[in-house]
Amino acid sequence: MFDVLIIGGGVSGISCALVLGSAKDKTFALNKKIGVFTHQKTSSLQEAVFNNAYGIPPGKLGSDLLIESTRDLSETYPHIIQIPNEKVLKIEGAYPEFTITTNKNSYQSKIIVVAIGAANTFAIEGLMQYIAPHQKSLPEKQRIQLQNTDHKVAEGIYVAGTLAGWRSQLSIAAGSGAAVATDILTLWNNGIQTHAHDSIRK
Repeated sequence: MFDVLIIGGGVSGISCALVLGSAKDKTFALNKKIGVFTHQKTSSLQEAVFNNAYGIPPGKLGSDLLIESTRDLSETYPHIIQIPNEKVLKIEGAYPEFTITTNKNSYQSKIIVVAIGAANTFAIEGLMQYIAPHQKSLPEKQRIQLQNTDHKVAEGIYVAGTLAGWRSQLSIAAGSGAAVATDILTLWNNGIQTHAHDSIRK
């Protein structure tokens, strides 16, 4: 049983995983089992180049960023379990016991974070009832989002990035994933507001 499973290895998914991973020494986050499906073939980063994203050198290719981000996650927070080359097909159950079925395996998790793109090809069974037209995209692009309130779709189900209704900017997607992570940390901390960051003074 995972405590959190993140669906998506793009900007918002990896950002969420990094923030959750960085809380590993906090009492309320000890021994939490966290996983991320790092299936990236359809990520919009595959064709991107960045000149306007904070902290990223101009000219950075999105395809390189995808590779580097999963590598950095593995090296910095090796306790985060990466599940590559699996596509999520179905979600069943309810909080705190979901079953996630992929094209290869089945997993159980207490919390799910859906962090994949906003393409109208979205087809995860068990989440289709939450689909709505994307509120911050041109109608002709036919993008979708999952209905949510401050990233929360339903009890135990969160959505991050463009699928949460945010615009397709790397910085926005990263912030969305981090926001979901801090909401989960707050939940683990018995509702006491929290976050996770490091300091050179420590």
